[in-house]
Amino acid sequence: MTKMPEKETKKRTAAALIAAMVLSALIVGPAAIAQTGGAAGSQGAAGQSQFGREAPVGHRQPRADQVPSEKNISDPNNPANKEDLALDRKIKSICRGC
Repeated sequence: MTKMPEKETKKRTAAALIAAMVLSALIVGPAAIAQTGGAAGSQGAAGQSQFGREAPVGHRQPRADQVPSEKNISDPNNPANKEDLALDRKIKSICRGC
């Protein structure tokens, strides 16, 4: 077997390295674009782009302006709190020291 010159070996090694890099870019590239959204205006997971679709109402996390304030939780004049107190009195007669 004849020995190749060192220059030819380096050329083949460089060509193989470039081919491997191109192949990996072709394989990994679409997956990376799919994860980040690929759009020019996309901000990724950290910024949560305003242009994207929102999840259905039952599946999304509420924003601060959508959560009721905690001031009305212990208000005795609130009709819901009056109903809760009446229900608590009824349940105490059912549950004996559970």
